[in-house]
Amino acid sequence: MFSSVDYIHMSHALQLAHKGLYSTSPNPRVGCVITQHDKMIASGWHERTGQPHAEINALNSAIEDVRGATAYITLEPCSHHGHTPPCTDALIRAGVGKVIIAMQDPNPKVSGQGIAQLQQAGITVESGLLETEAQQLNPGFISRMTRKKSWVRLKIAASLDGKTALNNGQSQWITGEAAQRDGHRWRARSCAVLTGIGTLMQDDPKLTVRHVTTTRQPKKIVIDKELDIPLDAKLLQGEEVLIFTTNAKKIEKITALNVLGAHVIVSPDMGGNVDLVGMMHKLAELEINELLVEAGSGINGALINAGLVDELVLFLAPHLLGDIAQGMSKLPELTGLDQKHLLDIHDVRMIGRDIRVIARCHKP
Repeated sequence: MFSSVDYIHMSHALQLAHKGLYSTSPNPRVGCVITQHDKMIASGWHERTGQPHAEINALNSAIEDVRGATAYITLEPCSHHGHTPPCTDALIRAGVGKVIIAMQDPNPKVSGQGIAQLQQAGITVESGLLETEAQQLNPGFISRMTRKKSWVRLKIAASLDGKTALNNGQSQWITGEAAQRDGHRWRARSCAVLTGIGTLMQDDPKLTVRHVTTTRQPKKIVIDKELDIPLDAKLLQGEEVLIFTTNAKKIEKITALNVLGAHVIVSPDMGGNVDLVGMMHKLAELEINELLVEAGSGINGALINAGLVDELVLFLAPHLLGDIAQGMSKLPELTGLDQKHLLDIHDVRMIGRDIRVIARCHKP
């Protein structure tokens, strides 16, 4: 169905889409290439929310007439008015003759409608070219649109025997500089970074992106059931902070946090803990596509046990810390191996002297 030339141009469109990895949220990352007689005459990608989409940037860059041309787009063109006008209208006005799409838009406002509008205008539409690659570029957007849930990714730095800190709490630095820089790339692509009050009290992290260039910082989220967060915590300085708590009685503390720019969200009390499922629904409503969790073993275990984790990014350092050191996740004791949490390994590579493993929670 698709030629080798088609694969080349769609691969280029995916590379362009990747340029928006750190900047497009909550919108998807999209790239577009326009060709005339198999020669590229225009290209573009979506750079930031509220700015022109990939198709518009490509059309504006055309070096010759695009009438009758073929457009390769990594995601079905939008057919509704959002922050910008519909891209389908622009493609139709430009006189494009054919559109090849990597994947259909999971957004119910668009799904299938963009294709239908193009076809009604007499434009030939084909879809499914490098679909898997396009899906891998936007796991959070797809998850939010289809499951009403952010894509939840745990980032854990540990020794080779799976320990994240000494028994006395010392944890900096288990992994090397290369792994730390790579960790900041995962922060940069995320809409928000989540931690717990335990990690905050122990490490006082900023949770900002510092080792890679980015035009935006992710939101910060803290699970703090008793609302113990100090008002001078480093992560309260600067970017937006959401604090999930079960304690609605600390009115003065809530007011002080609001003055500092934090948004306190009182969650239903689930056996003395924040309602994690409800929290995830709220984050999806707030248009959080990809959520990076950098927390302790308690929150890691609770999220895994609740079935809320989609992916783990594990940085394993080449040393051993011993049994008494702190582990990756606190999970209930298993009484049979049939109860184990299954993972699918997606990638294993060296990052400096450390091993990086990307695994996804197995979905039957």
